[in-house]
Amino acid sequence: MKDSKTYGQRVSKLFRSLKQKYTKTKKIEFGDPAYALVYAIVSERTRASTAKTILRRLERHFVDLNELRVSRTEEILEVLGSSSQDYRKTASVLIQVLNSIYNRYNMVSLTPLTEVGKREARKQLEKLDGLSSFAINYCVLVALGGHAIPLTDKMIGYLRAGELVHPDSTDDEIVGFLERQITAANGYEFYSLLRQESEKAGKPRATRKKAKKAAPKKGKKKAGKGG
Repeated sequence: MKDSKTYGQRVSKLFRSLKQKYTKTKKIEFGDPAYALVYAIVSERTRASTAKTILRRLERHFVDLNELRVSRTEEILEVLGSSSQDYRKTASVLIQVLNSIYNRYNMVSLTPLTEVGKREARKQLEKLDGLSSFAINYCVLVALGGHAIPLTDKMIGYLRAGELVHPDSTDDEIVGFLERQITAANGYEFYSLLRQESEKAGKPRATRKKAKKAAPKKGKKKAGKGG
C-alpha cells in the first residue's frame, strides 16, 4: 500500500481509541469450522448481533448442516426472516458452500482442517465454491487459529471514509496491509472493535473527500458485542 507508514500510524491510533471506547470481546467458539463459515456467510450481509440470532434460529430449525444443505431456498429464507436480495444471496451461498464441502469431504464438516497446518487449511478453504475472502478470513481467524483480518464491505467503507487506508488500494490490499499492522494476538480484538464501530457509524459516505474528525468523547466504555 502507498504511504503505508502514514496509514499504519492512523490505524494504530484508531485501534488505541477503539480499545478505550469498547470493552474487549470474547471470541466465539465453534466446534466445527463449518459452523464458523455458516456464521460468516450470514454475518457478511448483516450486523454481527443479528447474525448471532439468525445462527441460533438455523441451529434450532435444522437438525444439522446436512439438512440445511438440502433444504429449499424458500425454507432457508423463512428461517433467516427476510426474502430481501441480500438474504437470498445469503441462502444461495449457504447451499453452494455446504454442497461444496460435502462434495469434497463426503460430509458436511470441516473438522479435517483442524488436523492440518494453518496454511494448508486456508488453501483448502480457498478451493471451496462460493466463499468470499471475508468468510475465509473469518474462519481462519476464529476457527483455525490463524492470522487474518476479516473485513465486511461496511468495515472497508469505514476505513476508506475515515482516510485510514490509501484511496487507491484494492480490498485485498487493505486486508494485507492490516494483517501487517495488527499482530496475530490482536487480530480478533481489532476485527471485533472495528466491526462494532463501522456498524455503529452506519452507511459509509460514497465520496472520498476528507471527513472532519470529531473530538473523542470521554465516558464509560461500551459493552462489546463480538461476532
